[in-house]
Amino acid sequence: MVLLLASPLAACAEGNTAGSGAMRVSGSTTVAPVATDAAQALRKKDLEITVATQGGSAGGISQLGAGQIDIGMSSKPLSDQDRAAYPDADLQPTQIGADAVGVIVTREVADAGVESLSKQQVRGLFEGTITNWSEVGGPDLDVFVYDKEPGRGTREVLDKYLYGEEKAPPPPSTDNFAIVGGNLETRSKLKSTPGSVAPLSTGFIEGHDDLVAVKLDGVAPTAENIASGGYPMARPLFLITDGKPKGRVKTFIDYVLSDEGQALLPRHGYLPVDMLGY
Repeated sequence: MVLLLASPLAACAEGNTAGSGAMRVSGSTTVAPVATDAAQALRKKDLEITVATQGGSAGGISQLGAGQIDIGMSSKPLSDQDRAAYPDADLQPTQIGADAVGVIVTREVADAGVESLSKQQVRGLFEGTITNWSEVGGPDLDVFVYDKEPGRGTREVLDKYLYGEEKAPPPPSTDNFAIVGGNLETRSKLKSTPGSVAPLSTGFIEGHDDLVAVKLDGVAPTAENIASGGYPMARPLFLITDGKPKGRVKTFIDYVLSDEGQALLPRHGYLPVDMLGY
């Protein structure tokens, strides 16, 4: 998905990368709605901005490291491997807020008794050893798993919750398992597949009553639990630059961190930085 958000006038200040034309922002599908709103608001400052989501968080980091974009969007922290992969880049993350990755099920499954899952039960679902919802107190309905592709921030949060620092096992060899990309695709697949489950930013199910984020070990992904770090799959949201932000890149990031920009996050189900306690 690529969204072009441009004013009729050229940008009046240079960003961190060389060249003229639209400022380029790419990466996480979780951060993208906030970046898109910010880009629309900044049109009055004569900024031309493209917001794209190819490859998710990993795609944004790699494009930034290769000098192809001005800002990378990420829903995962930078790792040592990220920095080592781009030794010529000075990757600088700026946290703009936080959200939660939920284990999302269909309303049919939740209403039939699946309101909370343990870590071991979630592992069983995603590893393919639990194949029917009746095994975890739900309906007699086959489980269909949609997992995120490697490199997505959502996938990394789920893997860290389930396996810690250990390497996640390979996907199960079953017809009831598929890999998906961005959040919109994931939500669409959940809605169209009875008995499905997937990791997804909880902000993407707001207003969609046919989908439910189950509790994890009894802890719900509420704003309070995200802010305190009590919910095990809370995560920070970042805008990443090559070097200290300057020019139009700084204008963009400063806007997102302003009171007006921070007000954009709750609109998408995310927490602004002043609500975070971790």
